[in-house]
Amino acid sequence: MKKILIVEDDMSIHKILEEMLEQEKYKILSAYSGTEALMILEKEDVDLILLDLMLPGLNGEEIIKKIKDIPIIVLSAKVSTEDKVNCLLSGANDYLTKPFEKNELLARIEVQLRTKKDNNSDYSFKDLKLLKDNYILKIKDKEINLTKTEYAILKQLFVYQNQVVSKSKLLDLIRFDTEDCDENSLRVHISNIRKKIKKYSNEEYIDSVWGVGFKLKK
Repeated sequence: MKKILIVEDDMSIHKILEEMLEQEKYKILSAYSGTEALMILEKEDVDLILLDLMLPGLNGEEIIKKIKDIPIIVLSAKVSTEDKVNCLLSGANDYLTKPFEKNELLARIEVQLRTKKDNNSDYSFKDLKLLKDNYILKIKDKEINLTKTEYAILKQLFVYQNQVVSKSKLLDLIRFDTEDCDENSLRVHISNIRKKIKKYSNEEYIDSVWGVGFKLKK
């Protein structure tokens, strides 16, 4: 059973998170201040941390800098790009603003836990393999060189391969892995990926879901 530490001083939000995650069969540890969170981490092995920023004692930004090798998802009412960038550059793995959607949070938790488990693995789908961290997509024994943006897009489609990924969510997920990208350029990058794959395979791997986003084609 995966163990998640909730670091949140708002009692109502804390309770909502606790009940939501227990329903998904996660083991929950609770901290209501930054100092309490660090005390728990000294005694417990934790798989993931849900972290508020505005905490009594040590704030969330200070905690992020003290934690290594544990995925951190920030849950905060701070919505500025500067706050998000600072947290991600300091070591947070993801950032979700309040109020958040239950299903999105659960999906992001699943992704972080999966990434932690498979952090030395390549990403696979059918006869495609996305080689980790070197911008290469393999189709059987053929190698396709990808741009940084193409790699970032494909990585998220592989991670969420059982779901339709909305355009807005995909743009949010790749924001810190690549250069600026908007909906128009996203379509261009998807088209370029398809063209590169088409050179070696007639199979369609990426579905466009009209008005929503993209998914890998089963």
